[in-house]
Amino acid sequence: MSLFKLNNVIQHYPWGSKQSISELFGIKNPNGQPQAEIWMGAHPRGCSRVAETGQLLSDVLSQNSKGMFGEYTQSRFGELPYLFKVLAAEIPLSIQVHPSKKKAQLGFARENQLGISLDASNRNYKDPNHKPELIYALTFYKAMNGFRPTSQIVALFREAEISVLYTEILALENTPSSEGLKAFFIAVMTLNGERKQLALGQLYSAYERRPKTALGREALQYSKGFKQHYADDIGLFSPLMLNTVELAPGEAMFLHAETPHAYIEGTGLEIMANSDNVLRGGLTHKFIDVPELIDNTRFETTEIESIKLKPIVKEDKLSFPIPVDDFGFDILFVDEVSNQQYLRSAEILFCVDGEVSISTTESQLVLRTGESVFISNDAGKYLYKGKGVLARAYN
Repeated sequence: MSLFKLNNVIQHYPWGSKQSISELFGIKNPNGQPQAEIWMGAHPRGCSRVAETGQLLSDVLSQNSKGMFGEYTQSRFGELPYLFKVLAAEIPLSIQVHPSKKKAQLGFARENQLGISLDASNRNYKDPNHKPELIYALTFYKAMNGFRPTSQIVALFREAEISVLYTEILALENTPSSEGLKAFFIAVMTLNGERKQLALGQLYSAYERRPKTALGREALQYSKGFKQHYADDIGLFSPLMLNTVELAPGEAMFLHAETPHAYIEGTGLEIMANSDNVLRGGLTHKFIDVPELIDNTRFETTEIESIKLKPIVKEDKLSFPIPVDDFGFDILFVDEVSNQQYLRSAEILFCVDGEVSISTTESQLVLRTGESVFISNDAGKYLYKGKGVLARAYN
């Protein structure tokens, strides 16, 4: 088989939207469950199946991995190196950091040696892989990504009048470096007891005052919104430390390993290395391992202007520059003229909108809104024609 449709796992996480996926793609939701993510790929925690036969994609790949992956992917990765998703967030996801490849390998081996179950609540590493990722907005999409410049962090904590952290704020102002940012972040993340409650009380008071700046208004609005779902959570301070971002439909951003981020609200396409490793830093009721989080965080500030990716526009294709080998991502605008795409790896196409015919020398099928297809590298090339929009995952 070189071309076949996929049946994909829908993950019903509590933060997911009950309407967005069904409204955008016509995927039924008869029980009214949160439809948080559609997983397209071969990850063991949510492996796609061949629609026609019901076979697990991982089993099909194992039967002819070199032919399906291509020689480069087979020798470089030995597996499908990416996981492709639709992500629909109705309430904020946890603040997250993903480990580097090296630290994921070490952490996964260490937790295995300690006998920690893969499903244990205190498990940090679900696999030995890194998890850089890209998000492409299908609706207006709110998120946080990377540390603000230290001058903004100092100004926002002062505007919010968090006097409990006066000493730490002054130290960051006097040491606006990676070391200073790390010390300040540790101070916030380790607040506890009466001191934590006092700091949160001061933050709540700031919600009720008229903000002095537009930056303060936006950061405090984010924080106040988080409080509806995560009262007394240390992550309520995160918008004062992390860049707040809003993507318009069609915009994308990349999330590097070891960079704190959170998805807040909206629906998008997400592609990442084939991993489920998450180290949490707030806005969650789940386990937070603060020392491990700190060890896996890169304390560098990110300028807001550099966050959104500028696509390479070529005819009817948008290609997004990605600084890792694990995956590539394109948006294809399809019209009635037949287009040809040569393969360099296994690909998954997802039909964002419309109806598109996909054909190889061996077979042909029609892809409709919300459907996805797997194309084996040994097909060599494929043609696509119709009227619609495709998202293309490859490496």
